[in-house]
Amino acid sequence: MSGRVTTVSSNGTYSFSKPNRESVTLVAGLGVEGDVHAGGTIRHQFRMTYEPDLPNLRQVHLMHEELFDELALKGYDVAPGQLGENITTRDVDLLGLPTGALLHLGDEAVVEVTGLRNPCAKINDFRQGLLGEVFALDPVSGDFTFRSGIMAVVRHGGTVRPRDAVGIELPPGPHRPLERV
Repeated sequence: MSGRVTTVSSNGTYSFSKPNRESVTLVAGLGVEGDVHAGGTIRHQFRMTYEPDLPNLRQVHLMHEELFDELALKGYDVAPGQLGENITTRDVDLLGLPTGALLHLGDEAVVEVTGLRNPCAKINDFRQGLLGEVFALDPVSGDFTFRSGIMAVVRHGGTVRPRDAVGIELPPGPHRPLERV
């Protein structure tokens, strides 16, 4: 199983969207070099106020580009980086990965999948009604569905660029499904 990186993005300040870059550098144990969410402990602006010492399981945000295709069919104009992700991929079933899967990005970088991104209500400020497209309650099971990407920690650093290959290494079974982090 493999896919590719289509876009990389980072932002040194807190902002909903992240500008696209020619490359990003991943730093082991920290995240995307120069990104506001890089760090060994929680960097999420809201969560830092009440859980500042917890490990940062959200060092890198990855999102599947196919989501933008689906959203466009529903009338939403959303481009890579606009939902705050660092790495946008194509042909990778990010949401179907188990916890602990390793993603090999380009020649050197490796990230470990920690869980699902819990979308922020600010997404509706960006595009009204968008939250309902990426986060919903299943009326039958009562479970929440998260479609706004996955989170990961950097296990091995390296530079990541658009068009880099994405290799997937599954952990030993039994596999644990992704939960929000």
